[in-house]
Amino acid sequence: MAEIVRMPKLSDTMTEGVVAAWHKKVGDSVSSGDLLADIETDKATMEFESFYDGVLLHIGVEQGKSAPVNEILAIIGEAGTDISSLLNGAGENTPPETKEEKSESASTQAETKKAAPQVDLSKFNAEVVRMPKLSDTMTDGVVAAWHKEVGDTVASGDLLAEIETDKATMEFESFYDGVLLYIGVEQGSSAPVNSILAIIGEKGTDVQALISAFDTKESAPSAAPKAVEDKKSNAAPVQEKSEKSAPNVLETAQEVNSNGRIIASPLAKKMAEERGIALNAVKGTGENGRIVRRDVEAYVPNASSSATQATVVSGGFAESYRDENVSQMRKTIARRLSESKFTAPHFYLNVDINMDNAIAARKTINAKGDAKVSFNDMVVLAAAKALKKHPNVNSSWLGDVIRRNDHVHIGVAVAVEDGLLVPVVRFADGKSLQQIGSEVKEFAQKAKDKKLQPADWEGNTFTISNLGMFGIDSFTAIINTPDSCILAVGGIKEMPVVKNGQLAVGNIMKVTLSCDHRVVDGATGATFLQTFKAYLEDPILMIA
Repeated sequence: MAEIVRMPKLSDTMTEGVVAAWHKKVGDSVSSGDLLADIETDKATMEFESFYDGVLLHIGVEQGKSAPVNEILAIIGEAGTDISSLLNGAGENTPPETKEEKSESASTQAETKKAAPQVDLSKFNAEVVRMPKLSDTMTDGVVAAWHKEVGDTVASGDLLAEIETDKATMEFESFYDGVLLYIGVEQGSSAPVNSILAIIGEKGTDVQALISAFDTKESAPSAAPKAVEDKKSNAAPVQEKSEKSAPNVLETAQEVNSNGRIIASPLAKKMAEERGIALNAVKGTGENGRIVRRDVEAYVPNASSSATQATVVSGGFAESYRDENVSQMRKTIARRLSESKFTAPHFYLNVDINMDNAIAARKTINAKGDAKVSFNDMVVLAAAKALKKHPNVNSSWLGDVIRRNDHVHIGVAVAVEDGLLVPVVRFADGKSLQQIGSEVKEFAQKAKDKKLQPADWEGNTFTISNLGMFGIDSFTAIINTPDSCILAVGGIKEMPVVKNGQLAVGNIMKVTLSCDHRVVDGATGATFLQTFKAYLEDPILMIA
């Protein structure tokens, strides 16, 4: 068994990508989540992870070369697998099958050919617009807004829709000229990457025939088993109920698996576990109701799952709760932080910093300048200067190598309604406080407006998370991979301190450095914090 990895669409305007670097070579073992390659888009160079486990059998685009979106980038599978059929174009539009899915009888395969003939989509005067992959971690997209309606004329370059990914809401332009004939994903709804988003073409095109042909071409193996199953079990009443009364997916699954056992392929089980989907809520379309890969990919949570539930108790009071569907951003935050916490051995270093001189310096700077600076701007600059002196902290764990970054790109965590975004201040060590302050303010506004682009949040070498403005004295943060450290900054608080042998009141700020012990040792982190502290306690050292 082998899986084709195609050139991803990593930006809304990307038509081709350049492989800036391969992190694996043919013959290497690859696990889901491993860094496979660096892909240069029209906007930035982004890290591309593998979604599959196996051995890298084939590299389709050599390092430094370019290829169109959807071109074969690589093939991953079991060692010794014959990939000649994949390279010759077999299976181009249908997902690879698991071993269990290949165990159909010869008669079933014959029915497949009868029930699902190959259809030539070129005979239709229309183009299928698929849900784009607008970020490296995107698996589903939500249509935040449509800017065209069915029947509207569309020109190449026109704004078609706004797509919410796991990181931001991005504008999606049309690549085709024609009339918007069909909308496949309603506003506010989500759909997997590569599913039908819309159809654009000549007015009068038989849209339903095109959709049927597209579905047949995409998932031809699924048609025959269902037809054979219906023939063997004479299950027309169940199918009629499914179409007419639309029972919830739990009832359907229970009807198919009346003995209580969930029948699913190993790949479907793995995908469901990764996506947090309960298999008993997924309707299987495979033989005997078996759940296969396409069922998990097509699964959409029941809309009723977000309804408020209430139970009346004594005294007229009610217990109630509300289940909300998890946003794409929250899913990605959960996955990435879980990977970081459970794979990187974290340890923590704490230090108290006397901010008296920083407070005085900030007052002077803001009194003389037009652009106001914040304490967070001072923290960013102090961290950047300290990183330049301690490059071992400005590093990343890449498995076989540790990357020591000569440049300093600091990610500044920004809270938004759905979670957290980390825009990056690039070459922060070479910027003034005013420049840093201006960039951070601009990023914060763009984040709240969901206007950040991939180029804004990529490439961080160190991250700062500041909760001081929320009244938090101290906290620990989870490392934002691929960084090796993250600095958690608390608020400034008046506390008793000893100065020159005398008890006095000082303005103290507590910071905690979370370190990946694979890259940074205790002494390394401690010396970085000493330098960082020295800059803030005597700001003239970093602004002179």
